[in-house]
Amino acid sequence: MGRFSLPEHRPGGLDSPVTAKAIKYMAKVQTRVFRLTGGRVGHKWRVGAGFRNPVPTLLLDHVGRKSGKVFSTPLLYLEDGADLVIVASQGGLPKNPQWYANLLASPDTVVHLRKERGRKVRARVATGAEREALWPRLVALYADFAKYAAWTDREIPVVVLEPR
Repeated sequence: MGRFSLPEHRPGGLDSPVTAKAIKYMAKVQTRVFRLTGGRVGHKWRVGAGFRNPVPTLLLDHVGRKSGKVFSTPLLYLEDGADLVIVASQGGLPKNPQWYANLLASPDTVVHLRKERGRKVRARVATGAEREALWPRLVALYADFAKYAAWTDREIPVVVLEPR
């Protein structure tokens, strides 16, 4: 295993509540830095497979389906024409991330890119042939997505953000 590569089998500590809290804390820090710097810092993911090939990052605003509060989550994305494609991998954890359930409940939302704030989008889940076509492109963008898929029993959702 290389210095920054992920193990082939899911690490034992991923299911720990501490891991979930650490992920949430790191996301809050990245979101704050992205906003404070206008996206100059935080617009590229440089962890894991992104160390050598940094991956573009956006901020996804989503409304809590229970609280009604607006949250922002940093996510890797793939450009597909006018669409942006995101992945609900949550690092291969057993459950889908909260933002995914929030988008299912309220698909009209806003994303923030390095050079574009407040892009209005509508989220939909890619299924069937569309998902099959997007998945290899997503793995080419960020190879660790393949490991995350191997680490979990769920099918990792692929979400298309269409302009509205």
